[in-house]
Amino acid sequence: MQPTEPGPGDVVVVGAGPVGLWTAAELGLSGVPAVVLERADERSPHSKALGVHPRTLEVLAMRGLAERFLAEGVPMPRWHFGMLQTPIDLGVLDTPYPFMLAIPQRRTEELLEEHALAAGARILRGHRVTDVTQDEHGVRLEVSGPDGPYTRFARYVVGADGVGSVVRTSAGIAFEGTEATFYSYLGEVRVTSEPVRSAHNEHGAMLSVPLRDGRYRISGVDKRTGHQPGPLTLEALREATIRVAGSDFGMHDPSWLTRFGDAAKLAERYRHGRVLLAGDAAHRHLPAGGVGLNVGVQDAMNLGWRLAAVARGDADPALLDAYHGERHPVGEQLVEHTLGQSALITATTPDGLALRAVLSRLIAEVPELSLALARKLSALDVAYAAGDHPLVGKRVPVPPLRHARPVLLVASTAPIPAATAAAAKRGFDVVTAPLSWTTAAAVLIRPDGHVWWAADEADDGRIAAALDDVGVRFPGEA
Repeated sequence: MQPTEPGPGDVVVVGAGPVGLWTAAELGLSGVPAVVLERADERSPHSKALGVHPRTLEVLAMRGLAERFLAEGVPMPRWHFGMLQTPIDLGVLDTPYPFMLAIPQRRTEELLEEHALAAGARILRGHRVTDVTQDEHGVRLEVSGPDGPYTRFARYVVGADGVGSVVRTSAGIAFEGTEATFYSYLGEVRVTSEPVRSAHNEHGAMLSVPLRDGRYRISGVDKRTGHQPGPLTLEALREATIRVAGSDFGMHDPSWLTRFGDAAKLAERYRHGRVLLAGDAAHRHLPAGGVGLNVGVQDAMNLGWRLAAVARGDADPALLDAYHGERHPVGEQLVEHTLGQSALITATTPDGLALRAVLSRLIAEVPELSLALARKLSALDVAYAAGDHPLVGKRVPVPPLRHARPVLLVASTAPIPAATAAAAKRGFDVVTAPLSWTTAAAVLIRPDGHVWWAADEADDGRIAAALDDVGVRFPGEA
């Protein structure tokens, strides 16, 4: 196959998991149709992730997809932190979606793929990227496809190809952290009696989650075998569950048996020239609390509009540096709190069990602690660099965004014709509505739902200056 030269704004996304699909959809909605290269011939039948957290549901709502997910998932208003006995109450969160939505990753990917295709993405399966090199003009990808090896060129490449990312490795981006110290077990099985929700003692930890097909996901840590990587057998799963929970609950007919380690690593940088990283390619951690898929989709939400604007030529490439600046600290916190959960999950000594008991009681007795952990798990606590107004950088729960366009939101019906015209010319939607959630008179909202600028008094001059500071134009300008 002959090399394919890049066209204007050409972007290649490597990896067709949730992160790659959401990145491609965001690019397409912003006027830059992307090509997605996926090494697997078909989607995995197994679902690594089972939950969509509140902030991700808000992200889906911004693109009109939340109701489709809600129709198929099961809301769970209580979730765990470090498998502690007292669950975290998500029902108190300040969001339209105060719960974790239980939905298999496979179905999440199917829904996101439909969305990406509708946005103009091309998804090529069985195309394995083997090497990535770049210069000041573009990126060269060596690919092994169904018809043999070929070379593809792109203006920019997004690595969403998982913890073993070829994109990250080829770009020479360091991926430092800690290696696995223990291996958890996971089995999806049928049972003859309902498993306990959780158990924890000197032998290990166990958590059970019901699946919609009548199966249960049984996962945890077995102190006796937790140091062993490699395959998991049904007999080993039974023995581990009996040691921790006192029963194997009659488990049988397994559909998936696996182990996974607690290695924790973070990419040194999320951008290197024309190569960018998102999701597991940028951060690796124990899947404690089910946050990985969610943080990855939120990476993609932050990156998509930026990369599209730069690829279109409507923003300076420095806009991409702010992606690293905003999301790398989130990755640092992700690694930290999942390592903390790892310590709690593997706490089987008398002092470790005592610590777990103390924390469980505190969560039950101190609502502020439970709320802080709930906001951490749900990513509702994520706010970006502050500005002159306290709203700047904060999320808007469900802003009036359409088609990934930014918004000028004005609280008053007072005429501001010059500001309205200027905002429309730069591709902003202009919405006049009561702002019950803030005292601000005018707010600029980024395409990812975070506040760009806000002011307590709205006039043409202030808004015009704010639009100039944004420095980005969007499709649809007059």
